[in-house]
Amino acid sequence: MSKEEFPSEKDLPQEDQEKQAKAAEADKAGVKDDKRVKDDKRVKDDKEEAAKPADVELDQLKAEVVALTQKNKDLEDKYLRSQAEIQNAQRRYSKERANLVKYESQRLGKDILSSVDNLERALQVKADDEASRQLKKGIEMTLEGLVRALKDNGIEEIKADGEKFDPTLHQAVQSVPAENDDQKGHVVQVLQKGYVYKDRVLRPAMVVVAQ
Repeated sequence: MSKEEFPSEKDLPQEDQEKQAKAAEADKAGVKDDKRVKDDKRVKDDKEEAAKPADVELDQLKAEVVALTQKNKDLEDKYLRSQAEIQNAQRRYSKERANLVKYESQRLGKDILSSVDNLERALQVKADDEASRQLKKGIEMTLEGLVRALKDNGIEEIKADGEKFDPTLHQAVQSVPAENDDQKGHVVQVLQKGYVYKDRVLRPAMVVVAQ
């Protein structure tokens, strides 16, 4: 068909011209919409790509916060334990020091007790002449001085003769039949005196108990 056979826009009816114009505008609008959709998708993709590093960094920061929180908790726990150990050590030291002060004469008292026993045995020997009586008097004075010194330092004799047997204070080395019911379980003879130092037993009394 020749060029003359195709009608130009000028030769088309008004209605057809309007249809063509609308179709052209629709095509242009479609192109714009496609471009806008592509642009929006590209912007969205860019935002997502930009958000990924931020999310990773946020996760890392959260993990660091959790790790630091746990580390701080562990350090606080170690600190509290150390403080408790220090306080316990201080209490033990104070108690030991107080005991040293309180019982400072304990060893000396034990050493002196054997001398007291020897002096008491010496006094049981009968003095037949004046020289012996004077010697015995000197021993009595020495013994009295030792006993007084012991008492002044908190060391006292344990009551035993006639007392009810107490295993914390008395050591039964022998038992004998009781003469009556009242005598049962009581000390009837003291073989060696016992002593206490404040609230401690330096040496239990060695006794005979009626059964």
